[in-house]
Amino acid sequence: MVLDGGGLRRATAREMEKQKVVVVVEEADVARTALLWAVRNFIRSGDSITLLYVCPSTRSKTKQRNYRLKGFQLALSFKDLCNGIAEVEIIVTEGDRGALVVSTVTNVGASTLVVGLHDKSFLYK
Repeated sequence: MVLDGGGLRRATAREMEKQKVVVVVEEADVARTALLWAVRNFIRSGDSITLLYVCPSTRSKTKQRNYRLKGFQLALSFKDLCNGIAEVEIIVTEGDRGALVVSTVTNVGASTLVVGLHDKSFLYK
């Protein structure tokens, strides 16, 4: 059952279906804002969120470790914004951001991608 402006009604199949959502984790404030909007307006209890952070590729093991640690810490701060409303998975990887976002959405079977757009967004490349 769903409570809406017209009172209590039976939930539609779409409303009962659990969503899989991929959220691109970036340091930009707009990325956090996009996640907060999705949590408040779109994501429902029982949905699945994959937080994806893509590090730049590097040959240095030390830089790679530092990038991954920074990405995981940032993703944990994004997880805190989810308020326990959904199951959260964190993926930290490295490589071409655009290609990895697309492949993650496909591999997870996500129906929704949440990205905060800004001037330096990978989407503009």
